[in-house]
Amino acid sequence: MTHIDEFESDLHRTALSQLDRVAARLGLDTDIHVRLRAPRRAMVVSIPVRMDSGRTEVFTGYRVHHSTVLGPTKGGLRYDADVSLGEVTALAMLMSWKCALMGLPYGGAKGGVRCNPRAMSATERENLTRRYTAEIILMIGPDLDIPAPDLGTDEQTMAWMMDTYSMTQGKSVPGVVTGKPLIVGGSAGRREATGRGIVYCLYQAAHHTGQELRGKSVVIQGFGNVGSVAARLLWRDGAVVAGVSDVKGAIWNPHGLDIRQLEAHVAATGSVVEFPGADPLDNAVLLEQPCDILIPAAVGSQIHAGNAERIRAHIVAEGANGPTTPEADVILHDRGVSVIPDILCNAGGVVVSYFEWVQGLQYYFWKESEITARLQEVMARAFNRVWGVGQKEGVDLRTAALMEGVRRVAEGYRIRGLYP
Repeated sequence: MTHIDEFESDLHRTALSQLDRVAARLGLDTDIHVRLRAPRRAMVVSIPVRMDSGRTEVFTGYRVHHSTVLGPTKGGLRYDADVSLGEVTALAMLMSWKCALMGLPYGGAKGGVRCNPRAMSATERENLTRRYTAEIILMIGPDLDIPAPDLGTDEQTMAWMMDTYSMTQGKSVPGVVTGKPLIVGGSAGRREATGRGIVYCLYQAAHHTGQELRGKSVVIQGFGNVGSVAARLLWRDGAVVAGVSDVKGAIWNPHGLDIRQLEAHVAATGSVVEFPGADPLDNAVLLEQPCDILIPAAVGSQIHAGNAERIRAHIVAEGANGPTTPEADVILHDRGVSVIPDILCNAGGVVVSYFEWVQGLQYYFWKESEITARLQEVMARAFNRVWGVGQKEGVDLRTAALMEGVRRVAEGYRIRGLYP
C-alpha cells in the first residue's frame, strides 16, 4: 500500500484504517483498493491577505479531490487553526463514502485554510476567501467541484466564493457553491439540513428498536449550526436536552434545558455559558454525563481510547466528521453502545446541497416543505439500507455504512476501468 507522509494526521490514519478494514471484509480488488487510498488530486496554496493593520499575512490553504468516478466532487470548506493537508484529505475521502452511500452523483472533496476566523474581521475574512477562491479556481466549478460551508465558514463565505468565481466567468454562476444565501440562489432548508438529518436518523433508530424519542435524555457537544438545530427539533419532540457545549464551555441540567430560551441567550451573549438554571461543566466532562443519546457535533476525535469507557450514552449520533476514533469504536461496541456513523448521520447537509445544486442548474426552486420531505425520504432510505447490511453481515452500523459507501465507489472504478 502507498504511504504518503505529506498526508499524515490522526484523522487520515483513522480514514485509512476504516477503508482497509472494510476493503478486507468486501474482498476488494487490490488494484481498486490502492486507488481508493489516495486522493485523485490535491492542491496546496499560499494566500496573501492584506490585514486591517495594513500588513500582509500569508495563510496556507488546501483543496483535495478524493474521487471523481461517480461525478463532480462535493465537500465543505473549513477555516480553522488546526487545518492540515492530512485532515482535509481524510475528510475528502469520507465525503466520497458519504455521497455514494446517500446515492448522490458526486465524488468527495474538501477544502481548508489554516487560520483563526474568530480573530479576523469581516473584511479580512472576505479578503482571505476571495484570494483563496482565486488560487484554487482551476479546481472548482459547477460540473467539477462544488464547495459548501463547514467549520468556521458560512453562507456569507459561500456568497464571496460564488461572486469571485462568477467575476472570472463574466456571468453569475450559482452552481459553483452550495450553502449560499437564498437571495443569490441558495436553497430553503439548507441551513437546518445537517441537524434535521441527525434527527431523522434518530427517528429511524428508534423505529427499528421499538422506541420513541419523547422523554429520552440528550447531550449535544457543539451548539453551532448543526447542534442547535438538532437540539431544537429533539426538544420540540419531547426529548430532554440535558447538556450542551460550545468552544467556551458546557452547561448541564439533568431535568432539561429550555432550548428556546437557550437560543435567545446565545444570540445575546455569543455562548451557552452562564445560561441561567444550568450548572457549568468542562467540555470533556459533558461527554461522560449519563444520557440516552450523545450527539458529538463539534470537531473530530472527541471520543477516543482515553474516554470511551466513561461514555454513558446508549446511542452516539455523530453530527461531526470523525468524532470517534477507531480505538474508541471498538470499546463502545464491546460495551453495547450503538454508534450512528458520521457518513450517514450528518449527511443531511450534502443531501440538501445536492438539492440546491440541482435547483441552481434548473433555475427552478422548491418549497421548504418539499425539501424537508425529500430529505427525510433520502435519510430514511439510506438508514434502512445500512441497517439491513448490518443485520445481514452481523456488523455495527459504521462498518455497514462504510461497506455500502466503499462498495459503490469501488464499483464505479470497476465499471469505468483504468485510463489509459
